[in-house]
Amino acid sequence: MNEWEWQVLEDKTTLDRLAIDGVEVRVGDRVRLQPRQGGDVLDIALAGQVALIESIEQDYEGKCHVCVVLDDDPGRDLGLLRQPGHRFFFDAAEVEPLPGEEAGPRTPTESASILVACIGNIFLGDDGFGVEVAKRLAAQELPAGVRVIDFGIRGFDLAYALQDGYETTILVDAYPHGQTPGTVSLVEPDLTKLDVSQNDPKNVPQQGMVETHGMNPLNVLRMASTMNGGLKRVLLIGCEPADFGGEEGRMGLSAPVEAAVGEAVRMVTSVVGKLLKKQL
Repeated sequence: MNEWEWQVLEDKTTLDRLAIDGVEVRVGDRVRLQPRQGGDVLDIALAGQVALIESIEQDYEGKCHVCVVLDDDPGRDLGLLRQPGHRFFFDAAEVEPLPGEEAGPRTPTESASILVACIGNIFLGDDGFGVEVAKRLAAQELPAGVRVIDFGIRGFDLAYALQDGYETTILVDAYPHGQTPGTVSLVEPDLTKLDVSQNDPKNVPQQGMVETHGMNPLNVLRMASTMNGGLKRVLLIGCEPADFGGEEGRMGLSAPVEAAVGEAVRMVTSVVGKLLKKQL
């Protein structure tokens, strides 16, 4: 069953455990996939793969389905964000519990309340700012309830992630708004004005967010606002770029933007701390 087919079913019930061949499995357990014979090409590709149980859901007919995220999927974090294309549904009979140590420790899959979404294009000079910040944050120990994801230029993935009920999303990106290159700013976009045309002169304060140098954050927010969940609070931590590498592009950040990465990391951790303490 694919993601779309599952979403059209109604009255889903979420379970925390399920007995398979007399063995109890829970969310966070690792299993081996054994798709039924005669399946499609995807079933053949997934046969024998080890995966993490992201959720166990029961449909309106009482049948249980196991949703998994592949261990070897480079987009595994996106699967844990419940995004299509990175999570797969199987019948209980198509999932084999792993024995003992092979199953590994149960991995927490609880939802986060804050999403730090780092975005940018590493082939366009200073547009790779958000990606570099994500690398630094990966070495930081952030509080529980905070999830950091490098979205690169995957606008659709970010739009889907914004549907997952985060109380606050912190976008980290290059932010051209007429300051000295390397200036790091904290901005809160007005989500009530997402339907305003980019050509509307009244929209000038947000024009820095609509530069067409990769992913357009404002367009992603517009897209997300029209989807199922709507938007909650969104903040932007942005750095004034020096350049995007010209017509041929460029790998690597300019000196002032490279020097600003550490400041942005400190700002992210500070903002996260204040949000969790309800001080911002």
